[in-house]
Formats: sequence, C-alpha cells, structure tokens
Amino acid sequence: MQKIKLFSLAFSVIALSSYNAQSQSIGSLLKKVTSAKETNNSTTQPASQTTGTTTTSSLGKPSTLEMGQGIKQALEAGISKGADQLSKKDGFLGNVAVKILFPPEAQKVEKALRSVGLGSLADNVITSLNRAAEDAAKEAKPIFVAAIKQMTITDATNILLGKPNSATEYFQKATTAQLTEKFRPVINTSLNKVGAAKYWGEATGQYNKLPLVKPVTTDLPAYVTQKAVEGMFIQVAQEELSIRNNLGGRTTSVLQKVFGYADQKK
Repeated sequence: MQKIKLFSLAFSVIALSSYNAQSQSIGSLLKKVTSAKETNNSTTQPASQTTGTTTTSSLGKPSTLEMGQGIKQALEAGISKGADQLSKKDGFLGNVAVKILFPPEAQKVEKALRSVGLGSLADNVITSLNRAAEDAAKEAKPIFVAAIKQMTITDATNILLGKPNSATEYFQKATTAQLTEKFRPVINTSLNKVGAAKYWGEATGQYNKLPLVKPVTTDLPAYVTQKAVEGMFIQVAQEELSIRNNLGGRTTSVLQKVFGYADQKK
C-alpha cells in the first residue's frame, strides 16, 4: 500500500510540476546552450577565425543572393542532421541537454520511489517519456526543411548577420505550431503503447480525490509534447552555433564567402 501511495504521489507531483516547467522560456534555455558552446569553443576559435577571415578577404563581399543561398544551404544540412539525431534511439534519452526528466519539484518524490524499491518504475517512466519524444522527432525534419525553403532573401540575410540564435528564433516563429500539431498524436500513441498514459491518469485521478488539494491535469501527452518541442529548439540552437563556428564545415566557395563575410561583420 505504501508503494502504491508513493507511485500515485510521484505522478501527481509531476503533473503539477509540468505546468510550472512550461513557464520556463525557451529563450533562457537557448542562452544556456549559447553560453556553453561559446565556452567550449573559446580555446580554439581565435586561430581558426583568422584563417576563415583571410580566405574570405580574397573572395570578396557576397551578393544578397549568395547570402541567401549560403545560409539556406548550411541550415538545411545542419538542422536536418540535428533532427535526425534526436529521432534515433536515445536521441532524447542519451542527450543531457534535451532529456525529459522528472520535473525539479518532483526530484524528492523520485528519490522516495527509489528508496522503497521502485527505482525501475522511475526509470521506466523517464524512458517512456523520452521514447515518445524520439518517435515524434521523426516528424520534425520535413517541417524544418519546408521553413528553410520558404525563407526570403531578407530572412536569410537577417539570420546570417544577426544574433547567434537568429535562425533558432526564425524556426520558433515558423514551426512551433506545426511541430506541436505533428508531435501530439505521435506522442499520444507512443505513451499509450507503453501504458504510461493509463498509469498517469490513474495516479493523478487518485490524487485529485484527496481533500484540500488543487486538482491537476491528467494530460500527459501535452506535457511530453511541450518538452519534446522545447528539446527540438535546444538542438536547433546547438546546430546553429556549430554552423556559425565550424570553419571545417564551409566546404564550398559560397559557404566560405558568406560565412567569412559574416565573421568580419561581427
């Protein structure tokens, strides 16, 4: 009976906490990604940057058409790669930046579950949430590619010469609604497949019957969908920084010219 109560309480706290988690802005998460990547690159960037600038000087200033072609070419390759990575097994589960965990407010409940021999249950919950997100991530690539193709020359130029997360912000505006719409049914099916939705509903239903508690939602797919979409944009932010900083990825004269010019404008 004690294990059942703990099981119910764990899921109830998670349900309540998920809506607190949703209030965390993606912008703040992207800042963390940017800060981490810039720190990692700080020891090697100066030498490489000099090489990139020298090469660009000999190639001249790119035209607006070349800027558009260059940023679209780089984004399609990089963002497609990121989406593919997240859709693989352990794409979410094995990536600490996007892994879906028990909300911070529920860490004590998770610890209690493990202390009474329900560690495998906590692990299964975490695994099932991430497997659902990985299933949904397969739907992301064509949405991102379509958004890239719809970019205007002005969009592409603003992204190239803009902030380090300009492309990420563009994708947020252009794809969030579509990603949410595509992810929700996939996640719902995946959660039902492993029984997570059923257990979540039972646990929160029992919690809501307790006196003096605020009722919580049992909409598990909505929580996981929100976290999966958030994870996609964290991955996009990482890929964008890689595109901007990886001189080795500038494999064509257009990419060298366009991104070298962007380096000079920083």
